[in-house]
Amino acid sequence: NMPEPIPTETSTEDVAAAPKVVHRLSAAQERKLVDYLDDQFLEVTRNFKKRSDTSSTLPTLQAYLEATHHMLSLILQIPPIDPSAPLRTSLLLRLTGEVLQSIPGYTPDTETLPLLLAWLGDLDEAWLAVIRAQAWDPEECRGVDVDLPPDGRVSHMSQTERTRLRSLLISGSDSLEEWLEGLDTRGEGSLEVTLQRLGLEQSFNDLFSGTLAELGSLGGEVNDPRGMIGTC
Repeated sequence: NMPEPIPTETSTEDVAAAPKVVHRLSAAQERKLVDYLDDQFLEVTRNFKKRSDTSSTLPTLQAYLEATHHMLSLILQIPPIDPSAPLRTSLLLRLTGEVLQSIPGYTPDTETLPLLLAWLGDLDEAWLAVIRAQAWDPEECRGVDVDLPPDGRVSHMSQTERTRLRSLLISGSDSLEEWLEGLDTRGEGSLEVTLQRLGLEQSFNDLFSGTLAELGSLGGEVNDPRGMIGTC
């Protein structure tokens, strides 16, 4: 069974602005959460590998994104305080790597691209919250500062984790750019024109820009300011 939601509360009625009161996970809660997510990772991987089979629960990119977004939401419930904060980071790194590696396994289509961009936008906001050691506000879909419990301590990402994250996002963006070349442009002549028609070009150009900026990796050769979609 899915673990019970991790209890949170806010210190004022202003949910968006108020620091979120967070509570440590007990050892039993943490173990139950890890066991559940391990099962979910295995289930997603198993069904992704057989995505062309009629028995797969993830035959389409939309189904894959919906399943993994549930996992993203659950991971983000983990409080950003010790001893649980490193668990949130490691699980989110694992999910990020698997999702960015799996997306190109599906055929791109214009109907699913908005959903994909929304998913990746949530992932960008999620990483901003983790980097800033914030709690996650599921209503606003962004990080919020925490109101620490007595003797509570927030835990920040290590330099090794930051380096790994940056590598995952940059390589993932490159893979998505190559993947998009397979999009049916329906006689429009170029991918750029199709994305402009769909109103998605800027969103792809700005992919992970928030997290990469927070990591200090925007600029120079790391992230071309012209974005993912070539202009030539």
